[in-house]
Amino acid sequence: MKYPSLKEFIDRLELEGELLRIKESVSPILEIAEITDRVSKQSGGGKALLFENVEGSSMPVLINAFGSAKRMNMALGVHNIEDIPKRIERYIKIPPPTTLLDKAKLLPMLLQAAQFPPKLLQTSHPPCQEVVHLNDDIDLGIIPILQCWPQDAGRFITFPIVINRSVDKTIRNVGLYRMQVYDKKTTAMHWHIHKDGAHFFHEYRKQNKIMEVAVALGADPASCYSASAPMPYGIDEFLLAGFIRKASVPLVKCKTVDLEVPANAEIILEGYIDPSEMRLEGPFGDHTGYYSQDGDYPIFHITAITHRKDPVYLTTIVGIPPQEDYYLGRATERIFLPLLKTQLPEIVDMDMPVEGVFHNCVIVSFDKRYPMQSRRLMSALWGLGQMSFVKTIVTVDADVNVHNYEEVAKLLLDKVDFETDLFFSEGVLDVLNHASDQMLHGSKLGIDLTEKIEGEPGYGKETYSSEQNPLSPENVMKVFNEIRACKVLELKSQRRVMLVALDKTSPNQGKQFIQSLFESPEFSSIEIVIVLEGHVELKNISTVMWKFFNNLDPKRDFHFHEGRLGIDVTQKFSEEGYQQNWPEEIEMSSEIKSQVDKKWNDLFKE
Repeated sequence: MKYPSLKEFIDRLELEGELLRIKESVSPILEIAEITDRVSKQSGGGKALLFENVEGSSMPVLINAFGSAKRMNMALGVHNIEDIPKRIERYIKIPPPTTLLDKAKLLPMLLQAAQFPPKLLQTSHPPCQEVVHLNDDIDLGIIPILQCWPQDAGRFITFPIVINRSVDKTIRNVGLYRMQVYDKKTTAMHWHIHKDGAHFFHEYRKQNKIMEVAVALGADPASCYSASAPMPYGIDEFLLAGFIRKASVPLVKCKTVDLEVPANAEIILEGYIDPSEMRLEGPFGDHTGYYSQDGDYPIFHITAITHRKDPVYLTTIVGIPPQEDYYLGRATERIFLPLLKTQLPEIVDMDMPVEGVFHNCVIVSFDKRYPMQSRRLMSALWGLGQMSFVKTIVTVDADVNVHNYEEVAKLLLDKVDFETDLFFSEGVLDVLNHASDQMLHGSKLGIDLTEKIEGEPGYGKETYSSEQNPLSPENVMKVFNEIRACKVLELKSQRRVMLVALDKTSPNQGKQFIQSLFESPEFSSIEIVIVLEGHVELKNISTVMWKFFNNLDPKRDFHFHEGRLGIDVTQKFSEEGYQQNWPEEIEMSSEIKSQVDKKWNDLFKE
């Protein structure tokens, strides 16, 4: 099913029992975020929320609209997300026609493909321009823009479809870049250094030219998703939306800038960026679960606000996973797998665990045929687009289910050889990665869990086995006073793993603890120890893994000792060579939590 606009999608959500209408008065300052965070962490992602009575605005707020596997499928018009990559594979695998009959058979598919490009409408009254605000009437205050977290620098537009063109006007870019509100006519434009928007911006800055920008808030679901997708450079995101919808995305000309926007969008912001202007943006509670650091970013000057007569403001929050963005990311994982296979055809499947927040961990199964192929695959992935940001890659054989984390974990603990199976590299990292000593780059880890073949290091080596002697975490805590908690993982595996919550107060304390533990004969049965910060709840393995992947710089934090491994993922200090600012974890204020507790039952009354 395709949806002409967000309104039809809302109707479908309600019909399917996937939407909760909240009539109770709520504040866009922190309250909506706290309510949404609680709902999004319910089983399966909770429900979509439509706040109909938002303080300071007449516009309702839609949030968590894509925050479940079911709603993501509905948004993209499929019963199963795998239907889309199957369609993509059909086009990728079209053999060149050799006979007239083959050409005739190919024609319907080519005609269908021809419908995908966006279509410019010649109308002066599209839905997105039913109301037009110009000059002194421009005021972002009419939109119920959220402040998501207590230490955010202010209100942020978090689900904007940002549209611009290359300096020569030949390439359109559509992306999602958060926008901090400065005043009623200006915002920041936070495009990361590696993204196409930033690339275009630098083109304009080199030529000292003004850059026109338009922003759609709340378009049809396929366009909303496509703006988040990591499309190859030069490929129009509205083309992907058309492919998903099986119909072109209708566009219209803006009122004050030479750009086209989705005709059926709820709200449009038009304006420009002067490349000579920069302003401090942030901090912001980001999808890593930490506050991203502040920095200088371009300023977006608004020259027009247009919208429907009764617009809905679509937004989202990000923070400690799982959140709505996990389901958008999962769709990207599945949809782009066929395109990945065109460059690396040996790949069978892949999985990005929610705890890895997209770039921190990827598990890949592949058809192994020759020695060291796993390392070649890892290196190739680290050289491909946004896969270059991935910090940890785990490779497994084709018959391993990459989505079964218990199976992968047991395989790792039973089979990994620290001498032959760990591959350390270095390269670019996402700007939000805080673990590495330097910003934007650091070490990476490849873990090869495939069966070794002749000619490969480790071939013919006996499978690892160990004696599982009894171990009491209490005994470890008696010896080491700085430990707040200790837990041995209950996994039926060859290697025993212990988690430690360490009250770290001085540089190198994690590394020193690992050394002391391994040198103590009474703890010889502990073969892998993971040292985390003292406040981490060790009973929650999902939280443990989220902290592990976020805080890890592999080359710095792996410490080997006579065939045993200690991993120190505690906060690092400048005395340890750390040169970034270690960010704070996102947590809502106790005051807002209390406010929401008091009104919780009233929020969901029929």
